[in-house]
Amino acid sequence: MQLYIVTYDIPCDKRRKKIADVLEGYGQRVQLSVFECVLTQPKYQQLKRHLEKFVKLEEDSVRFYPLSGHTLSQVEIWGGVPLTQPPDSKII
Repeated sequence: MQLYIVTYDIPCDKRRKKIADVLEGYGQRVQLSVFECVLTQPKYQQLKRHLEKFVKLEEDSVRFYPLSGHTLSQVEIWGGVPLTQPPDSKII
């Protein structure tokens, strides 16, 4: 399993709501347009296929940032919810 940070900038309210609804089924909202998703590779591919139905590439921006175990240990959080943890990971 891999932790992905998924961010989006969608100018259309209707599409933005659909994108958020899809992401809520895959991860935890940590900011208005930012989700943390712990996914297997098949689930990650499924998420991307699901989002493709709603994203207009000429207007929208969606970004997927995979975080490695090494990177997880360097994450700083100031306020808000704790970092979503993939199984068998530790933050020291």
